[in-house]
Amino acid sequence: MFDDIREAILAGQLSPGTRLPPTRELARELSIARNTVLYAYERLTDEGYTHTHGGSGTYVGDTAPDPALLARIADPGRAGEPALPADQSRLSLRARELLASVGASDLQVGAFVPGIPDVSQFPRGVWQRLITKVWKTASQEQLGYGSRHGHPPLKRALTEYLSLARGVDCSPEQIIVTQGSHQAIDLCARLLADPGELVWVEDPCYWGARSVFRSAGLRMDGIAVDEHGIRPPVAPESAPRLIFVTPSHQYPSGVVMSLARRRLLTELAHRHNAWIIEDDYDSEFRYQGAPLPSLQGLDPHRNTIYVGSFSKVLYPGLRLAFLIVPPELVDAFSVAQSELHRGGQLSVQAALAEFISDGHYAAHVRRMRKIYGERQMLLIDELQRQLGDEVAIVGTDTGLHLSVILRHANDQLVSRFALAHGIVARPLSSYFADSLQAQNGLVLGYGGVADAEIAPAVGKLARAIELVKGS
Repeated sequence: MFDDIREAILAGQLSPGTRLPPTRELARELSIARNTVLYAYERLTDEGYTHTHGGSGTYVGDTAPDPALLARIADPGRAGEPALPADQSRLSLRARELLASVGASDLQVGAFVPGIPDVSQFPRGVWQRLITKVWKTASQEQLGYGSRHGHPPLKRALTEYLSLARGVDCSPEQIIVTQGSHQAIDLCARLLADPGELVWVEDPCYWGARSVFRSAGLRMDGIAVDEHGIRPPVAPESAPRLIFVTPSHQYPSGVVMSLARRRLLTELAHRHNAWIIEDDYDSEFRYQGAPLPSLQGLDPHRNTIYVGSFSKVLYPGLRLAFLIVPPELVDAFSVAQSELHRGGQLSVQAALAEFISDGHYAAHVRRMRKIYGERQMLLIDELQRQLGDEVAIVGTDTGLHLSVILRHANDQLVSRFALAHGIVARPLSSYFADSLQAQNGLVLGYGGVADAEIAPAVGKLARAIELVKGS
């Protein structure tokens, strides 16, 4: 009833000053309870569509804008601007650029979605017990936004774990907890660079980082990656403000940055007064040899900002990540995080702190490293068995995905054919900024694929490759 009367008023079918029927009369005519009519009339009056005059009844109000004011509103016009799709015509240029290069996929489970862990192996019983324990004793602060940009016990637990596992050099105060790594990278982009300044990104590069930098109005130069990692020019024409790298497991090529290249990068950043953003997204899962320490722990000049995430070890829906910033940036990042994004999830952070301190986190990493290592070998065996010389496999040292180079089929077409059969195989060429240097291949995630599903999925991928070769 409320909606019908409101629409009639807005459409001009009920003109200002019109008296609505008495509530008893309307209720009787519609065979409904009078209280229903009273509620609808009260809401119309509360929202300004009607008004009452003592006991004389309810009248339609005058809600139309003053015609004289409407006539004075100038039409800005859009002369000279290119026509845009109707759904984008009112979006900002920044938004249109973002939508023109979307990397996120609607399909986030199954073969071979990159970056997805096997959540079926997550110790839910332990986690539920810790969550329940925290909720039973949750303080007022733990149910609020928080004021320290992360639960202090979690920051202490992270400091101890990262020092041993990744060689990170920091105090708990240097850790800023964020809601995902994209938010962490966005904070760096907004606080450390101005619109129009230059960011060096690896080429190929993680699409999410490119989207964040593009939305912050930063220019990007793709710097080629070789077998030692990013290959920075020692005498660049334009010095970067930021350098974004994934040294422990280059995304998506899988290359591990050499120690010599890491040391070169820290010296180059120091001389150009640039900041390095180290995204250490899945370094826990290394299958061959001992892992190299983090770049942050090797940087003698303290120009490296470390980004870590729990999405690959625990589960993506947790949406918890963190930054480790130099001491002189702590106050700025803490204030900005609170100002732009606020805090929260302190009860979850409290449970996570105990999960780490009690040894469950390290035990889960050890267990999953074995599972993923065996799963990777199973995928490699199937790729070699079913595809043979059609592909070359790279990036097997670390992580939850492989890159395969296609010798005779276009990766964009293969990706489309595979998706039509329910297989996500991201084209490697789409990660490159320089199309002339782009490699023709596929990025295959295996973390979230059950062992029994790998052979059938590779079979579908093989058929997609054959279809492309025959087209």
